Amino acid sequence: MKIFHYLAIALFAFGSCHNGKTQKEQTTEKVQETPRFTLPEIPAMYTTPEQQAEFLVKRYWDNFDFTDTTCIHLPKITEQIYAGFLDVANHTSMESAYDGMKRMMTNAGKDKKVFDYFVSLADKFLYDPNSPFRNEEFYIAILEKMIETDMLDDVEKSRPRYRLKLALKNRLGTKALNFTYTLSSGKQGALYGLPEEYTLVYINNPGCHACGEITEGLKQSGVVQYLLSEKRMTILCIYPDEDLGEWKKHQDDFPPSWINGYDKGAVIRNKDLYDLKAIPSLYLLDKNKTVLLKDATLPQIEQYLDNNIN
Repeated sequence: MKIFHYLAIALFAFGSCHNGKTQKEQTTEKVQETPRFTLPEIPAMYTTPEQQAEFLVKRYWDNFDFTDTTCIHLPKITEQIYAGFLDVANHTSMESAYDGMKRMMTNAGKDKKVFDYFVSLADKFLYDPNSPFRNEEFYIAILEKMIETDMLDDVEKSRPRYRLKLALKNRLGTKALNFTYTLSSGKQGALYGLPEEYTLVYINNPGCHACGEITEGLKQSGVVQYLLSEKRMTILCIYPDEDLGEWKKHQDDFPPSWINGYDKGAVIRNKDLYDLKAIPSLYLLDKNKTVLLKDATLPQIEQYLDNNIN
C-alpha cells in the first residue's frame, strides 16, 4: 500500500490554529501567525498502514482546537487538513470511517460558526459532484449528525433531511429501486426484468459532453465489452427528462446491443427514485439488482469488474 497523503501533511509541520499570544506578541503590531496542525503520535504497536489508518481516523482531530474560529478564515490550511483526514478515512473500514466522521462533527459542534464551516467542507468535498473526494457514505454520517445536533433549527435541518432521504435510496448493498423504461418503439420494460449477471444503469442526457465521454469510454472498455459479448451484462441507458426531441436526435450514439430508453412521465425525477443532481450517473447492479456501485466513475466500475468477474 502506498504512503498515505496524511504523512505528507505531517511534513508540512502544521500546528494548532490557536490564536493566543504572549504579552510581547500582543504588543507587536505586525505579528504574523503561522497556522499549525499536529497529528497525534501513532503508538509503536501500530506497524502496518492499515493499523495506523484505523488509529488516525479516530484520533486525527485530537490536537485541533474546534473552539478557535481563526481556522475558518484559513481555507488553504483547513481544507488541506480536511483532505488529509478523508485520505485516511479512505484507507479504513467503513465502520471506522463513519465513526471518525461522527467524532469530527461532534467536536465541531463546540462552536456554531465552526460547525457551519465543517458542514460547508463536507458539502464541498463529499457532496459536490465534481469533487475527487466525493463519497456519499461519508456524507451520510455528516447529514445524520446535522439532523441530530442542537446547533441547527428545524429550518436549517430541512436540507440535510432531504439529502439524507435521497442518499439512503439505492445505497450500496441495498436493492435498487425498480422503474419502467420506454423504448423508441413504445415498448416498455422494467429494471427488475433484466436477467443478466450485471446491469449497468446509465442515466444520461444525450448531447452533453460528459455523457459523450462516458459513452465512448464504455465502447472502448475491455472488461465491459467482454461481459456484453458473453451476455453477462446489460447496459440500460435512461433519459430522465421529458424533451424527447433531443433524445431522439442521439439514438445512433448508442450501440444496438444497449437498451436505450426514456423515463415516460419523468417518474424517476418526480418521485425522487434516483438522485439526479449529477448527470451522467452510473449504477452497477448484480443479478438480484443489489447496488454494487452507486454514481460511480467508469474507472471504478472497470476496477470492480476486473477484480470480481471470473
